[in-house]
Formats: sequence, structure tokens, C-alpha cells
Amino acid sequence: MSLFCFLWTPLLYLFRRSLVKDSGGSGGVWALLLGSVVAILQFFFGSLVNPGGFGFSRWVSACIDIVSLPAVLPLLVFVLFTLLKVFSGPGDFTNFALLWLIPGAAIRTLSWSAQNDPVLLILSPLLWTAIALSIPFLANFFKTRKIWLMCLAGLGILALPLLAAAAWWAFFSQRTVMGFFFLFVTIVPAFLSLVFPHPVGQSPGLQSDDKKQPLNPLLRLRSSLRQYTSALWQKLPW
Repeated sequence: MSLFCFLWTPLLYLFRRSLVKDSGGSGGVWALLLGSVVAILQFFFGSLVNPGGFGFSRWVSACIDIVSLPAVLPLLVFVLFTLLKVFSGPGDFTNFALLWLIPGAAIRTLSWSAQNDPVLLILSPLLWTAIALSIPFLANFFKTRKIWLMCLAGLGILALPLLAAAAWWAFFSQRTVMGFFFLFVTIVPAFLSLVFPHPVGQSPGLQSDDKKQPLNPLLRLRSSLRQYTSALWQKLPW
């Protein structure tokens, strides 16, 4: 379990880089540096919220100290850096968040390994990366300029961190069915972001560049998934 917590985020980052073209972008050094600083500060200063029992305070602790805020913070920093034009070139929203989470995952593995708790060592990194993938994917729907779709995406962005904390709290409180439900809702947008990485409105089928160039096995798998789902995707109202 400790190995999973340590390796899940960097492996997912490399997996996404192999699937999504032009997913590099600037800001990677900033993400690793700031993520390390935040993780070290939290390691030495401890939790911001003192959890008590299995009630509301435990859910708040999951939101602030364990699940939601650690994954949302790099996205907020990315937006701030973009507005201030800190990056020398175009950045990647999702890659910045995943790189930010790598040092935190390593340090939390050291602090959580003694407890050997699957809720901490397995569920937490899953929820971090789900938030990091899902929020940029939903934010992409603002490009549609359709009010109802933008409202749904905005509600999803606001609800996802809360649902992720609810999933963690449910598993911690041994409410397994509820936990799997919240986990499923949180992970679905993250999975879709890997299957449909292109901006809304573009066809998710094979692009001309993909047809001209040989594909590695991961790209071929993604292309197959996109071909099978392209008909359904194009029928949706965007």
C-alpha cells in the first residue's frame, strides 16, 4: 500500500503524457518546487483541523488536510500564475497539478506508512488525482459558451472536492456502499478526461496526424476507445 501511494501519482502523470499529445507545457519546475514546499510545511506543522470521531469534523479534516485542498491548491496556483504571466510559455492545467502532488505523495507515504491504512495509502492518492484530472476537464466546458452547460460544469467543479472528501469520510466511517458511490462519481470525469482529452466541440475520433504516424500501444488503445465512443459523443448537445 505504501508503494502504491508513492508511485500512483508519478505513474499516472507519465501515463497521461503518453496518451495526450502536447501535454507538457511550462511550469513543471514551479509545480515540483511549490509542491515540495507545501508538503514539507504540512509535515512539520501538522493538520490545520483537529478531527474528532466520525462526524462532521472528520469530513472537514478530509476537505482541508487530506483530500480536497491538497488537490485543489495547485489548480488555484496555476490560475494565479497564468493571470500574472509567470510561465514563459503555455502551461498544462492537469500536468501542473499532478507534478505538484508528487512530492506530497512521497512525504505522506513516509508519515502514513506506519498506520498501514488503505483509506490513507490507497484511497487518498486516487482522490487527489481524480480531482486533478476532473476539474480541468469540466473547466473545458466553459468554452462551449452555452449557459446551461457552463452552469453544470461550474456546479461539478464546486461539488467534486466535496464529494471526494465525502468518499474518504464514508470509507473511514466504514460506510462502504456510500463510499463506493461517491468514489464512482468522483472518478468518472477523470476517466473521461483521459478518453476525451481534446477541447469540447472537436471530434474524439482519430485525427489526421494520428493516421499518418505510427501509434504506440497506449495511443492505439486510446484511439480505439475514442472510435467506439465517438458516435455517442457526437450525439450529445455540444
